[in-house]
Amino acid sequence: MTKRILHVVTNVSHYEDPSHQTGLWLSELVHAWEVFQERGFEQDIVSPQGGRAPLEPRSLKFPSYDKAAKSWHNNPVRMALLENTASPGSINSADYDAIYFTGGHAVMYDFPDSEGLQRITREIWERGGIVSSVCHGYCGLLNTRLSDGSLLVKDRKVTGFAWQEEVLARVDKLVPYNAEEEMKGRGALYEKALLPFVSYAIADGNLVTGQNPGSAKATAQKVAALL
Repeated sequence: MTKRILHVVTNVSHYEDPSHQTGLWLSELVHAWEVFQERGFEQDIVSPQGGRAPLEPRSLKFPSYDKAAKSWHNNPVRMALLENTASPGSINSADYDAIYFTGGHAVMYDFPDSEGLQRITREIWERGGIVSSVCHGYCGLLNTRLSDGSLLVKDRKVTGFAWQEEVLARVDKLVPYNAEEEMKGRGALYEKALLPFVSYAIADGNLVTGQNPGSAKATAQKVAALL
């Protein structure tokens, strides 16, 4: 059976201050997509509302805007995938072996409270599938509860964009909350690399998380290895 991956992207295009744009951090999708594609996995994209996924302008600049990201950005067929993402209600979780939450600061707004995404995540997890995220994508795991009412992340090792990285990226005054602290507050065993912005990915059973944009490839490789 061919393995199938469900990528999750945002529908949000700006911070609370509309003059500051945000969106999907493109390389976090592309780098994982390439890892899965090389292994022949089938891949689909879902978003909280379905439809268009805007791109984070900062992800279209050096150093994140690398050869892979440029190739996707300049490919009309690939870009069309981000104009027509599926909505959670149209997704049968039984079709997928893993879910992968991409990042970009935008996801802090529409990932945490999407009941549709929580349903898909819970069903994949409880069926023995893999739940994964990179960077701010872990915001999509903050409020996901299992059938017994417990939080999926409680007492499990998790990483994601660190508060120190928010400060260094100069968005600590823009973001709606401190994701690292929110994750710790839910009982997750948060970890991060010794240095900011270096690749760091961890697996705790079937939960695989990566810290920042540079961790997307390593995160996807860990998911692929488990599959």
